[in-house]
Amino acid sequence: MGRKWNNIKEKKASKDANTSAIYAKFGRELYVVAKQGDPDPELNQALRMVIERAKTYNVPRAIIDRAIEKAKGGGEENYDELRYEGFGPNGSMVIVDALTNNVNRTASEVRAAFGKNGGNMGVSGSVAYMFDATAVFGFAGKSADEVLELMMEEDIEVRDILEEEETVIVYAEPDQFHAVQEALASAGITEFSVAELTMLAQNEIELDADAQAQFEKMIDALDDLEDVQQVHHNVDLGE
Repeated sequence: MGRKWNNIKEKKASKDANTSAIYAKFGRELYVVAKQGDPDPELNQALRMVIERAKTYNVPRAIIDRAIEKAKGGGEENYDELRYEGFGPNGSMVIVDALTNNVNRTASEVRAAFGKNGGNMGVSGSVAYMFDATAVFGFAGKSADEVLELMMEEDIEVRDILEEEETVIVYAEPDQFHAVQEALASAGITEFSVAELTMLAQNEIELDADAQAQFEKMIDALDDLEDVQQVHHNVDLGE
């Protein structure tokens, strides 16, 4: 799964370069999750998860608190959660997760981002079956063996634990996100480079230089859309 870790790092690096857009996307997601459930993170696991992910993107606490306060105040904005699936050059597959208050606008913009960059939208289910929902944590301070022993002591099943460039990466089932987080916290690990639920491709592909350049342009166009929260794909972007 090392290549998949490289893709996660690439995605984070791309998002880190556009902080204002990232803050806005997290503000929207935090508002929606807090409004759908309890605005108290201690009582809302989904909200705690989004807060933890926001922290790995260095979202200021003030933005997190503002979104939650907005939800507490009964904000009138309503958003639909949407998932689009599509194809890029040479067998590449893409999943786009969005939050929108205008479904027609978002569908049109996502379709255009695919179409203008050598891709096309598919129907629901055309791509998702090739991906697995996965909880991913990346952190320093422990060895892979120490983390494996900890997970065994806590009776937590994980898919894989790797160590790469002084970072330990834990892949687990989505429903184990909070169990893994709490076990790591008990061992003093509370700072993460990555802590999120993502869609990981079962098999990744490599593209030639021209196709990869076109693919990355398409991914950037999708990521730049205001309504798009996350983009997942099956292309090995390398280092």
